[in-house]
Amino acid sequence: MRTGVRIGIDVGKARIGIARSDMHGMLATPVETVQREEAPGADVVRIVELVSELEAFEVIVGLPLNLRGERTLSTDDAVGFATTLAARLAGIADVRLVDERLSTVSAQGQLRQAGRKSKGSRAIIDQAAAVVILQHALDVERGRDVAPGEVVVTSEELPRNEETP
Repeated sequence: MRTGVRIGIDVGKARIGIARSDMHGMLATPVETVQREEAPGADVVRIVELVSELEAFEVIVGLPLNLRGERTLSTDDAVGFATTLAARLAGIADVRLVDERLSTVSAQGQLRQAGRKSKGSRAIIDQAAAVVILQHALDVERGRDVAPGEVVVTSEELPRNEETP
């Protein structure tokens, strides 16, 4: 298991949920929710700031596929956001895409069990979804001893030869 802080991101149309791991990659915890912008701007800047503040070496972005594993409009949106973020973080931190099917549903269920209503908790749900995405990635890496998902390659980078579960 690699050591170092990772950041998890749940990209939504209105908000971006953000989580972080501990230094040993054992536990994901919520950080904050950032308002999403139509054109990348303050949202990407804030995430870059968090990567720097937390000295993260990797950002895990949820890849929203449908239940059959097919791409959707949300998939394309998340990939575009991850590509923009990867370009801004080049040389600082890797950005990886990890399957996030049902992460928001799982987060809503956990909050409901904790007695929170989803109507007034949208920002918290986004953070909780980021926690689910990041914790899943940490568990996969710990179980397989291979970095999860796939590295986002920007047009300036050459593709890497890596195993991607």
